[in-house]
Amino acid sequence: MRFSLPLAATLALSAVQASPLVKRDGPVTTPKGIDDGVILNYALTLEYLERKFYQDALANFTREDFVKAGFEDPFYENLKEIYVDEQTHVKFLSDALTAAKITPTNELKYTFPVTTVLQFVTLSSMLEGVGVSAYLGAAAKIVNKDYLTAAGAILTVEARHTAYIRAALNESPYPNPFDTPLGFNEVYSLAATYITGGTSPVKLPFMAFPSLTLQCSQYYYEAERSSVTFTGAFKAAQKFGVAKDTPIYAVFFSGLKKLPVKVRITQGDSDYKIDAIPAGVQGQAYVVLSKSDTDFSDEKIIAGPQILEVYQKGKIPSTPKAKCH
Repeated sequence: MRFSLPLAATLALSAVQASPLVKRDGPVTTPKGIDDGVILNYALTLEYLERKFYQDALANFTREDFVKAGFEDPFYENLKEIYVDEQTHVKFLSDALTAAKITPTNELKYTFPVTTVLQFVTLSSMLEGVGVSAYLGAAAKIVNKDYLTAAGAILTVEARHTAYIRAALNESPYPNPFDTPLGFNEVYSLAATYITGGTSPVKLPFMAFPSLTLQCSQYYYEAERSSVTFTGAFKAAQKFGVAKDTPIYAVFFSGLKKLPVKVRITQGDSDYKIDAIPAGVQGQAYVVLSKSDTDFSDEKIIAGPQILEVYQKGKIPSTPKAKCH
């Protein structure tokens, strides 16, 4: 059975947008004052989210539910192992912060748009991929070598989780020769989608970009062929001083590449659109809207990121894609 990863983008990012994280009401800037304590709490924030995600799924779905959905044994038992991994990561990071006399953050309140086993597994694939991108992006900022080694040890486990879940969905476990690093604000923007309440004793210096909505496509995303429409994106960008003649680019993050494509305005001056995803985008990729095609700093990003699954030209699945809802 083949499942559709692109479905997950619709499921995940149509979730409740309310969040205790800082939302943008002005320019987002590159975070300042990032030290190892901030990075550990950043990682702990993400691990709490993942732990709760698996905890809820194991409470709401049985082994039989997974088997009926096409995920045969030992998939359910392996999910339990993934949950234990996330729980272990939470404890390790919390203990490390406490040992360093730094206050650790705590679990917040989350909403996950999951009502079926398939929705859970597709979203799991996306979240694990984001986890890999988060650790990879933060690695260069870690000063303490022991912390860097620990982060690397967690990163490789998250990558194995991603490969396992993707294989269960009959997707390539390793669709790109490089994983994709993401910055702090980019990851925080994705996390904000699921955080719906709660308070933390720790204030992290990150902000969430305005959300970016992809118009659901009845086709798989294929590099060099597929168009992408960003619903309501121009209308939303006008609130931040973007005019019709302002050059805006859809920038795709895929592996170590950042590939810009100039957008055009469509749908009665409401949407942005590109006619083809650039060559070189493959696997779980991220896209933002930026004012620049050379400077991809936070200051230039006006919306995003969004997640999409992209296939190389001529290599889309032969089975039909899940219908839009």
